[in-house]
Amino acid sequence: MNLTLCTIVKNEEATLSRTLDSVKGVVDEIVVLDTGSGDRTREIARESGARVYDFEWCDDFAAARNESLKHAQGDWILVLDADEVLVPEIVPQLKQAIKSDRLLLINLIRQEIGASQSPYSLVSRLFRNRPNLRFSRPYHAMVDDSVAEILQREPQWKIASLPDVAIWHSGYQKDAIAAKGKFQKAQAAMERYIAYYPNDAYACSKLGALYVESGQIGRGINLLTKGLTAAAIDDSIVYELNYHLGIAYRQQQQFAKAKEHYQAAINTNVFPPLKLGAYNNLGNLFKDEGDLKSAEKSYKAALKIDPNFAAGHYNLGLTLKAAGNLADAIAYYRQAIKIDPEHAEAHQNLAVALLKIGKMPESLAEFKRAIALHEQRRPFEAERLRRGLQEMGLL
Repeated sequence: MNLTLCTIVKNEEATLSRTLDSVKGVVDEIVVLDTGSGDRTREIARESGARVYDFEWCDDFAAARNESLKHAQGDWILVLDADEVLVPEIVPQLKQAIKSDRLLLINLIRQEIGASQSPYSLVSRLFRNRPNLRFSRPYHAMVDDSVAEILQREPQWKIASLPDVAIWHSGYQKDAIAAKGKFQKAQAAMERYIAYYPNDAYACSKLGALYVESGQIGRGINLLTKGLTAAAIDDSIVYELNYHLGIAYRQQQQFAKAKEHYQAAINTNVFPPLKLGAYNNLGNLFKDEGDLKSAEKSYKAALKIDPNFAAGHYNLGLTLKAAGNLADAIAYYRQAIKIDPEHAEAHQNLAVALLKIGKMPESLAEFKRAIALHEQRRPFEAERLRRGLQEMGLL
């Protein structure tokens, strides 16, 4: 089976090479749709062997994605953005999956690098090349609507999901969001869409979550709650609606409602890795309320799903420290750092714990590492920590 990569770009010279390099030896052709780049994006794409096409941007991601699909010649299509890379370890599974003569679409797990909330999402990015399988919705474009229509007419087709992380996505890091004005673009596009489809649960979940993320909590709660009243909602959307309601109510300090929605999200029948954010946030609520046993239970449930979930190890360390169990807290801090060596807070809290048990040289080394990491992203925290250590006579 031949495989085509389709990607839409604009001024992506900083990241496009990584994306295209990640699919070398995996795809048979690369289609790049350029929506108005003024940098070296087009040149980089051609150097990687891509066929480059022009498209006038119309504030509609689905229209752009569908234009790219028109140029695909492969039997299957893989869709990646320029802030995503294909994980090397997934390639054998991917190649085996597209050999099936029964599959129409294969969902892929995407890891959100640096995201402030849920670390994983399930995306419909690998599917057969068919003229009636197209994207819909102007932002957060998805093929699910056309897939549902095909399945109604041709029920013999099956949908599958690969079990391991397939895509690394860096676009939800705060600096990337700010640099590209993603909030403003997304809000404008989704508000236009929902004006025509006010009862679309998926649109309610995405726009409601964006409102919450951008500080418009009341608007977010209203839209997310409305989404839950829609008919025949997919389980993944139910999860998203409840998860973001948990975040919203937490920000309003309505802790009982927040816990209710996080628990509802956890009880939803979705791919287990998607629940990590709900387990982690529920654990944070319990920890902040002083219910350390319940917090520990939530974090351990998350780590059972994903033993490499650095935030789970770190938060479990904080919980055990609060319970007076410094030895185990130190072990979990170390594990968080092993998974994510640039976790500044884990280095800082490990330093504090080591100081408390009298391991001064090792503690000071961890403090210095924490300061160096904070200086990259939170220089004010680096300065605060440095002054504190100076006042204690440690620096």
